[in-house]
Amino acid sequence: MTGVVDAVCEAARNAGATRVYEVHLSIGEMTEAIPDALEFAFEVLSDQEPLLQDAQLFLTQVAPKSVCHACGEEFSHDRFHRTCPSCGSLQTELIAGRDLTIDSIEAEVPDD
Repeated sequence: MTGVVDAVCEAARNAGATRVYEVHLSIGEMTEAIPDALEFAFEVLSDQEPLLQDAQLFLTQVAPKSVCHACGEEFSHDRFHRTCPSCGSLQTELIAGRDLTIDSIEAEVPDD
């Protein structure tokens, strides 16, 4: 979460923001990140950063998705079952669900 807070603060400062209101993150279920732990860490870290005072964190969980190298099928699945539902192949590659992405930042930017 330290990297997220640093990136948010850098982006906000580069935009001339004086305050961040909201941070929206997408978190892949395959990261095994615990939403409550992320929210707690954000709260602690944002209390130490004046730009983030009272900022809210919004999390969106991203389900795992894979592609089959045998037949080309893209499919959603749980964390443990990556077998292709179309052809039964185990030659699959995870293409979504392991990332942590800053989707948007809502901030106050004063008019010049």
